[in-house]
Amino acid sequence: MGVTMTYDGYQAFSFLRPGVDYPRIDLAPTFGRVPAYDLGLTPDQAERAARLLRENIVISLHEHPQNFPADMGRLGEYNRAGRQFTSYEGLAASGLTAVFDNLMDGTGCIVSHTGWSWEDTVYDLGMRRADLAKQSYAHVVHDLRDIERAHRDGTVGIVLSLEAATPIENQVDRIDILYGLGVRQMGIAYSEANTLGGGLKERRDGGLTAFGRRAVERMNRLGIAIDVSHSGDRTCLDTIAESSTPVLITHAGARTVWPTSRMKPDEVLVACAERGGLIGIEAAPHTTISAAHPRHDIDSVMDHFRYCVDLMGIEHVTFGPDTLYGDHVALHRELAQRPGFSEPPLVAPFEPVEYVAGVENPTEGLANIIGWLVREGYSDADITAVTGGNVLRVLEQIW
Repeated sequence: MGVTMTYDGYQAFSFLRPGVDYPRIDLAPTFGRVPAYDLGLTPDQAERAARLLRENIVISLHEHPQNFPADMGRLGEYNRAGRQFTSYEGLAASGLTAVFDNLMDGTGCIVSHTGWSWEDTVYDLGMRRADLAKQSYAHVVHDLRDIERAHRDGTVGIVLSLEAATPIENQVDRIDILYGLGVRQMGIAYSEANTLGGGLKERRDGGLTAFGRRAVERMNRLGIAIDVSHSGDRTCLDTIAESSTPVLITHAGARTVWPTSRMKPDEVLVACAERGGLIGIEAAPHTTISAAHPRHDIDSVMDHFRYCVDLMGIEHVTFGPDTLYGDHVALHRELAQRPGFSEPPLVAPFEPVEYVAGVENPTEGLANIIGWLVREGYSDADITAVTGGNVLRVLEQIW
């Protein structure tokens, strides 16, 4: 066993000068922004949940583990500065072994007005890696050994990820460059179509393009996990069929449970499972709602979990909560004003929430999910599988 590391208090970009090297913007707090969620666990259940979190490899398949502006009206200014402040403190308190960090998620407008540019993406990757290089608690994950090392040493692994391949434009060799920069997971399209395929907000999804097939083949050869969370249904099915390795739906839910295009239909979920893939259950505000729990909270999220387990098999389900440190609802309001981020309206009535109780940020997300699974009587083996084991098994085939 290695020496267990402890978080030493490093704050993101603390080697630079606020107000000189980057704009001084107050950030949302890591802890205490909303009240702590009470799962109602007995002392024995709480102890068991804590043990499962502590002893096992726990992986979040999709997050944005950064502190966002306290005033989301300054989001554009924050993103244009090119520095997203990873919450090392929050990750240290989360119990996570590894987290798929989705960088600026296309919101980076350092050199462009609408994001998704190649230069913005490379800029963000370089800035993020420079900050990671200045501390010792978190490290970039290149392969499974890095995740195992994080578990052994008590550190956290960061899997650099992109929600869409849009920045590669029509240059397949850019996938190799991204791999060289550390990217190990990438989406096909983010809501709007690109050179690879269709996004989920398009009225007509033409499926995976000829270039998209080349890109999938290149990602397979390199060992980059492919995500279809924001792709249209036809593009999802084409990608799953084309890929020689399992495909991920890193953050979504079941359309049968909640009828919106942001969720996946049974046909896509079944195809994903049949080819060995995984779905990570989403928890961003107003996504994985359910008829049984129309006010979005952890119970709504877990309704999608139950459905996907029954449909796909428990070995094909995990969690990609898609959370952050800050007002996620306000973030969505800001992004809705930008091209490429507005999505089709939900087709069922729901009660708006200020935040998703129980799955508010990366610190509490998987910890509360484990507690929920304990409370509902799932076995240790099943809990270990859906909170990390399934991801390890599939990544072994991809990476």
